[in-house]
Amino acid sequence: MTRLFGFFRTAFGFAVLGFLVFAGWALWTAGLFDGAVARDVRTTSVHVADGVGVDETAAERIIGNRRLVVVFEQPGSDLREVCDDVEDAAEGTVVLMLSQGDDEYDTYGCTLLGGDTARDIGRAFVIESVIADGVDQFTDRPLEALKVVAVNYDQLVHAGLVPDGSREISPSLPRYLTAAAAIAAVVLGAAAIQLAARRAAKFAVLRQEQREATGDARSTLTAGAAVLAQQIIDLDARHSGDKRYRRIIDDYVRLLADIPKASTEAHYTALAGRVDALSERCRKLT
Repeated sequence: MTRLFGFFRTAFGFAVLGFLVFAGWALWTAGLFDGAVARDVRTTSVHVADGVGVDETAAERIIGNRRLVVVFEQPGSDLREVCDDVEDAAEGTVVLMLSQGDDEYDTYGCTLLGGDTARDIGRAFVIESVIADGVDQFTDRPLEALKVVAVNYDQLVHAGLVPDGSREISPSLPRYLTAAAAIAAVVLGAAAIQLAARRAAKFAVLRQEQREATGDARSTLTAGAAVLAQQIIDLDARHSGDKRYRRIIDDYVRLLADIPKASTEAHYTALAGRVDALSERCRKLT
């Protein structure tokens, strides 16, 4: 758990957390957890429950682009619960639930136009009282009842109780795509970080191996150079005037000048070869 909290304190962890929050918001607002009614009215103006004989396409034509949503539910349904279900999906509209009875409709209105002041609450009460006025005359003709609802809505608009204008429907697909893009960014970002970390680790191991090999080559060269120096000291007392000895000394001086310039394993290996060659010449001279 401590390691997890530590991860989210890093810049990458904070970015991952931000992407996850953004993806969750996009999925939530796109209606991932919506019920059947909310999922339908998020992009349409009419929902018709299974078994209810209403032509949904014709009903949608009657409502048009009004900020009005009508839900035809089965008899005996809990209309208040339906109102709670569509609260987010039908935000900014007037929602009317209708459930057909024997002689009249069971109705329940939801005003989702925003606001929580006393004036807004009073306005909502008036809207919900007026919107279903007169529908009981057409219990056997739901489309005619819907025309009455549309007329009531227009009257509320003229009275200034409902804002004029058309309903804006935001399709869910772009939000799902946004959420998918955010999740993909997290996954691909994590994969890229892991790949980069593995490559960096591999490069670090390779560099370590190169440093160790260079160190070994340097040690070999140092040891060989020490042996060569002792050989030259031993020869100096007996062969100081020998031309072959002077040539060895000249080559040894050039070798000493080249040793400080070495920096790679190949350089040290090449110099060690020259040391071995000089040592062999010393042994032959001895």
